[in-house]
Amino acid sequence: MTVSLPLVLVLGLVAWGSIRFLGVRPWLVVVIALFGFYLADTSLAPVVDSGTRSGIDIVNGD
Repeated sequence: MTVSLPLVLVLGLVAWGSIRFLGVRPWLVVVIALFGFYLADTSLAPVVDSGTRSGIDIVNGD
């Protein structure tokens, strides 16, 4: 049986859990999210995308 979860859902759950259980400040999560948006506009975006996809493939065993 294969379970498919969008990466944004997983990252959202990690952010929620960090705020709820680890005491991470919500403003820090917002800053990190904004950094992600700015990073997406740089030349590093394809490298981050391919690295994320490779990591997901390793976890999935493909």
